[in-house]
Amino acid sequence: MTGQVVGPSRARLDHLVVAARSLAEGRAWLEGRLGVPLQLGGEHETFGTHNALLSLGPDEYLEVIAINLAAPAPRRARWFALDDPAMRSHLEAGPALIHWVAQVDSLPPDQEALNLSRGENRWTLTVPADGQLPQGGVEPSLITWHTPPPPTRLTDQGVRLAVLRLGTPDPDGLRARLDGLHFSGPVEVYEAPQPELGAMLDTPGGPVIL
Repeated sequence: MTGQVVGPSRARLDHLVVAARSLAEGRAWLEGRLGVPLQLGGEHETFGTHNALLSLGPDEYLEVIAINLAAPAPRRARWFALDDPAMRSHLEAGPALIHWVAQVDSLPPDQEALNLSRGENRWTLTVPADGQLPQGGVEPSLITWHTPPPPTRLTDQGVRLAVLRLGTPDPDGLRARLDGLHFSGPVEVYEAPQPELGAMLDTPGGPVIL
């Protein structure tokens, strides 16, 4: 994509976000579909969630995330709309790809962002106070890493992202947003009645669509 660079520059895909009712359910679902094991990530105290991770190569990864029922309830809305009744209803049908995150050199000063940590990882992420997903999940959250990102420590299982497809009622608006971020990556934007995400992954056993 091309366009005038405003705000963060050289944005690229950082990771995909799959949500589930429980981490065990999400991990089993993904391992069953992809035919490779995920690695346990850790807990996010700020949001009362935990995750498991899968390398998508040297610079990208996938996370499956769920509410951690063993953790204290957070003092704020959970990220990725996990407190939203509509999201909880959506996940009743099973785990789903709900969002994606783009890595940038610096975050726009006009966006709400939090400094976060999990184990040895340190990062800053755009997270609205209400926890909702930007444009229903098709517009990426933005991240800057202050420590080496997870792919540098994950085992490479030979899975790669072929394409991330983003459907939205406003494809021109989403393309303009990605142009403004100077985004480059395997992303296709198309018109759809409501926000929707799909990813094609190349795996050792062949292509898989999430």
